[in-house]
Amino acid sequence: MGLSNALVVGGGIGGLAVAAALAQRGVAVTLLEQADRFSEIGAGLQISPNGLVVLRKLGLEAALRQKGAVQGKAVVLNSEGRAVPVARLDLTRLAADQRYYFMHRADLVDVLAGAAKRANVTFEMGAGVAQVRPGALPEVMLNDGTKRRAELVVAADGIHSVARRALNGPDNAAFSGQVAWRATIKNHVEHPDEVHVAMGNGRHLVSYPIRGGQLINLVAVEERDGWAAEGWAQPDDPGAVRAAFQGFQGPAAQMIGAVEAVTLWGLHLHPVAEVWQRDGVVLLGDAAHPTLPFLAQGANMALEDAYVLADCAAQGGADLAARYQARRFKRVKRVIKAAEGNAKRYHLPPGLVRSVAHLGLHLGSRWAPGRMLGAFNWLYGEDVTRRP
Repeated sequence: MGLSNALVVGGGIGGLAVAAALAQRGVAVTLLEQADRFSEIGAGLQISPNGLVVLRKLGLEAALRQKGAVQGKAVVLNSEGRAVPVARLDLTRLAADQRYYFMHRADLVDVLAGAAKRANVTFEMGAGVAQVRPGALPEVMLNDGTKRRAELVVAADGIHSVARRALNGPDNAAFSGQVAWRATIKNHVEHPDEVHVAMGNGRHLVSYPIRGGQLINLVAVEERDGWAAEGWAQPDDPGAVRAAFQGFQGPAAQMIGAVEAVTLWGLHLHPVAEVWQRDGVVLLGDAAHPTLPFLAQGANMALEDAYVLADCAAQGGADLAARYQARRFKRVKRVIKAAEGNAKRYHLPPGLVRSVAHLGLHLGSRWAPGRMLGAFNWLYGEDVTRRP
């Protein structure tokens, strides 16, 4: 017998996606979100082909374009002072049906919330969760003391997940020695429909257009010794990011100079949770496997999780949550390891090692572009909507 009802904790990308996916399969879903309303919190994100296949299955690709999602054409690597790109990966060389989009997080949340509402998901806003209790009928206790029960509780409540602690104990995260500033600015530099990565000594800047090309999303990463708190909504002084990126030239310098408001995010290393599910409670997205942003896969992994969990639920069986974890565990560990490695490649100091590495990237992108892009087939070519 299949799943008949579920509670989803968290109204972010993963929570909304799994709520919609479950409800489209006939499950009665209630979503608990601690905020009183969905807002403009967050900045840009990248939807790679492996995440897009899930949104297509939910019937949402057209809605992405209506929201001003920009279809990406390339990933361009630059050094902080050179006018000629180090390397260019042409995303149009992906398979014809594999597309890459850039959009504002709030716009994707709006699209997913619309899908969930159309599928008759019940929303409880302002519902902060104090405790999650696994059991024969798992239970969620809210901050106001009231309780909710369902056959399945899906915890999509992020890096500070209440349910993760209930299943795994304290999370031994460690500061990575890196911070990221996030900002959006007006597209005053005619940024093309590409991801640009300006690489420097111990720092790099990622930029790409969103909202139909009217805005540019910026992520500026710096290595530092001083600890910084985790969470991407902490305001900071725009002067701090300008000081950190002194010496960058060209469009990178112009974009940083245009920043008027910025948030600071301390990047922490979290182990992948060993226990994702027990007695009717299951973890999803960052609650199970937070990742560094250097592969742009946080949202995409949450979308993959959402589809696989809904697919396991549709198959039924008492072991649906265990089958979900089994299908996802190795995949997310590989993605997280790859993301951690990217920072080192972006932050090489001036000298022979950097020169050789950049020359290799340049020659590879020029003379063997298909091979370079093919190195990402394991990531972008994954289609979780095809049941194994």
